[in-house]
Amino acid sequence: MGGRHPGTLLRAALFPLLVAATLGGAACAAEAPIPSLRTQGSTKQLIVDGKPFLVLGGELYNSSASSLPYLDKLWPQLKAVGLNTILAPVEWDQVEPVEGRFDFTVLDGMLKQARANDTRLVLLWFGAWKNSMSTYVPAWVKRDNTRFPRARNRAGEPQDILTPFGAATLAADKAAFAALMRHLRQADPQRTVLMVQVENEIGMLPDVRDFSPAATAALREPVPARLLQYLRANRARLHPQVRNLWEGAGAREAGTWADVFGTSIDADEVFQAWHYATFAEALTAAGKAEYPLPMFVNVALNRPGKKPGEYPSAGPLPHLFDIWKAAGPSIDLIAIDTYFPNFTHWARQFKRPDNPLFVPEANRAGRQDLGANAFWSIGELDAIGFSPFAIENIRDPKGDVLPPAYALLRQMAPEILAAQGQGRMRGFRPNVSYDGVVETNNVQVTMGAWLLDVSFANQWGKTESAEYDSRGGLVIQAAPDEFYVAGRGITVTFKNPGGPMEGVGIEKATEGTFVDGRWREGRWLNGDETHQGRHIRLPGDEFTVQKVKLYKYR
Repeated sequence: MGGRHPGTLLRAALFPLLVAATLGGAACAAEAPIPSLRTQGSTKQLIVDGKPFLVLGGELYNSSASSLPYLDKLWPQLKAVGLNTILAPVEWDQVEPVEGRFDFTVLDGMLKQARANDTRLVLLWFGAWKNSMSTYVPAWVKRDNTRFPRARNRAGEPQDILTPFGAATLAADKAAFAALMRHLRQADPQRTVLMVQVENEIGMLPDVRDFSPAATAALREPVPARLLQYLRANRARLHPQVRNLWEGAGAREAGTWADVFGTSIDADEVFQAWHYATFAEALTAAGKAEYPLPMFVNVALNRPGKKPGEYPSAGPLPHLFDIWKAAGPSIDLIAIDTYFPNFTHWARQFKRPDNPLFVPEANRAGRQDLGANAFWSIGELDAIGFSPFAIENIRDPKGDVLPPAYALLRQMAPEILAAQGQGRMRGFRPNVSYDGVVETNNVQVTMGAWLLDVSFANQWGKTESAEYDSRGGLVIQAAPDEFYVAGRGITVTFKNPGGPMEGVGIEKATEGTFVDGRWREGRWLNGDETHQGRHIRLPGDEFTVQKVKLYKYR
């Protein structure tokens, strides 16, 4: 064996060190904190890179992310909106066109594009169900009705909806979702992806439940012990509809579904909800076993006066939260998709001690109420994020309310995140009925030693009805006698909650901005701008923030 050149020996000596350095770097990247949810005070926050993160998002149209060239052309428009996160689907049929053979080309391209544009992602898994239907399953699932049976309506007619009672369907969906999460863990050490949605707007149509033979057989089986244990443990906190069903049948601790909940249409919805939720739980658990990102389900809301099946029955709706929470311990939260005018009515129901608020579909982009809804949900309900659907609709950012709203929220994010769950932040906007009627009355809340009277009216003239719906904001108590007032078109009068014998005055009011999380003072406001010291008034045509220091006088 011939001798080696000194350079060869040097390279041989250095090679193990280079390998170790390379692997060490990879290990460091892999050890970057996985996004998670963490409790702060009375709420939970999304933690990204070890710090709280506020999702200022937009959800793409269903098909926009299926083509990388198409998506690539959207980025200048998306960036102009001021988003920090895009919500984008990942389609089962595109990921697994042939059973067992996975293609993540589109996902990898999406990750690359998002990183190039300094934007995070929330992925939406369009698997067995998307908007109730099964249109995103691969062709090999669509064509095999024996292995992957369909749900049936009351007349026995097949629907283009996979039944949740099909074991092969669950196994196939789990395998694909687990493969996705396994690939994502390897492909995304940068933690570009923050959360993953499991399925999309699960719900049964056009009947309250699946009437397939497998479903009917399951209806005759005993109610699972896990659900009964949940009912007992949470009896005082159950939704009235679930509690009334259970107690109306005798609050039994064993029996069939009919024994425990009765035989009404509402009882059928509980049965169907349990089986949808256990399917989603199995999927979520399989995904988290590969990569434990925060995972959530979303829901299409029920319209007033409609029966289950006239709306997508058995999804994770507020009156069925207990069923979904009992069945889905791996599911981190239930998110709201809302396209109704009465945003505040619905959003309040999704904020619970066991459910932080996330709004992945806050109606369609381009609406005038979106800025007010964003400020209100973040300020009043400690939302971890807000995202209108069809974000591509915003073609002219200068003429839309969302970009300036997001710009201010992004400025204020450190202050907002520090205040979440601490009882020193409130959100304000007029309530609106399902029929679109706006309540124009003032709102009063107490913060510390102060009573805040908040008006949405124009203090200098008539307020048109349409204007009210675009007005809203939030107030953060920065110190015992100091507040930030942010938003659009709100007027805040500070009063003494003990009565008029001790007055409240404005010691100092300034407009300004936040730069790197620090308040940068602008104009000092007095005279007409504070109505001679009476209140803090935000203009109705732009999103601004003011800081006020108060004093009391006798």
